[in-house]
Amino acid sequence: MKEFKENWEIQQNWQLLFPLFGLLGLGYTSYKICFNLLPDNRILQVLGAFLVFFVLLKLTLYIFKKLEDKWILTYRWEMIRVFIVFAVTGSSSLYVSRPIITWLGITKENLNVFIYWLLFIIIGLIFYQILLVSFGWLFGQFKFFWEFEKKMLNRMGIKIFKN
Repeated sequence: MKEFKENWEIQQNWQLLFPLFGLLGLGYTSYKICFNLLPDNRILQVLGAFLVFFVLLKLTLYIFKKLEDKWILTYRWEMIRVFIVFAVTGSSSLYVSRPIITWLGITKENLNVFIYWLLFIIIGLIFYQILLVSFGWLFGQFKFFWEFEKKMLNRMGIKIFKN
């Protein structure tokens, strides 16, 4: 455990929550992937979930290494917190966008499917921007996500904020 804490630059025990939540989220994702894609053989699904978990963990650690120098964070464990914010924001933007689309009367039945999905993505992207900064604040990473947001909007051609 001491080596794990040193590797992730964890100074206090409460910071261990973020690696735990990260592993739980990775495990849940592996579970959902395998139980939705594989046939109704529980042993095959569980073995597949372990395999997918291992592959996703290796991929995540590889991405951490690539982004470690690019993202300016005080401690390595904060990268896990940033990844959790991205995951929660992505899922939440879908849950927020669906009722808004329905409330506006936009359905696949009254619009071309291409236009429906285009509007769904645009509305989802608007809420994603708002939720990203909001969840970043809730997870104690407001400054990181505010800078990230300004860069993203500038790249999209919306030059409201100066860097």
